[in-house]
Parts: sequence; C-alpha cells; structure tokens
Amino acid sequence: MSVLVLCVGRLKEDFWEAAEAEYQKRLRRYADVKVREVKDEAALVAAIPPRASLVALDRRGDLVTSEALAREILAGLPQVAFAIGGAEGLGDELRARARRIIAFGRITLPHRLARVLLLEQIYRGFSILRGDPYHK
Repeated sequence: MSVLVLCVGRLKEDFWEAAEAEYQKRLRRYADVKVREVKDEAALVAAIPPRASLVALDRRGDLVTSEALAREILAGLPQVAFAIGGAEGLGDELRARARRIIAFGRITLPHRLARVLLLEQIYRGFSILRGDPYHK
C-alpha cells in the first residue's frame, strides 16, 4: 500500500518535525508513507498521483472514527493521497475531486497540527487493521 500526504506549507518548528519523523518511522512497518510539501493548492492538485484515491481534510467533512478511517479508507485501496490545505483550508476544486472529505472535528486546527494528527491516525488505522495493541 502506498500513502501520500500532500501538505500546503512547510513544517518550521522542531517539535512538529520530530513528531512527524516519529510517526513516519512507526509507519515503515505497515506501508510506504510519504509526506510531500507544496507551495500552494495548485501545486497540491498537480502532485496528486493519477490513480490515487484522494481524501481531503476539511473541518466541513465527514466525522470519522479511527476504525472507519482504517476500514473505509486504508483497507483495500492500493494508493491513497491525503490533502491538507494551508491556512485558508482547501478550495472547492480540490474538494470536488476528493473521493472522501473527512474532518477531525468541527474545530479549526492549525495545518501543521492536522498533519501530525493525520500521521498518527494513519498509524492507528494500520494498527487496527493488523490487530496490534496500539489502537486500544
């Protein structure tokens, strides 16, 4: 399985970089997970692999559980691309292209935090699918 996390903007703070690195290290045992930083939404759209199932993160999206993310998004799809917008969120064009739009709640999260939270949830999702104890 291949997972691509597309993000508008860069991680600048050491603590976000350390958190991302930790989850990427943990994810190596489950899947090929890459994070790609892009300048803006146009570059994000251009970076979506042609055959990837696109999942957009947006506070207006569907609320999902960790189990639903695991079973409905990660399980059985050969390639998934997650899109995280910048400070302005995601535009209508990208939202319209998405196979699924999900939210981590109705609150607005800083995109850097959403990025780390997404990686944690991807890790948790794979743990659920494998029956590993992390998700409990």
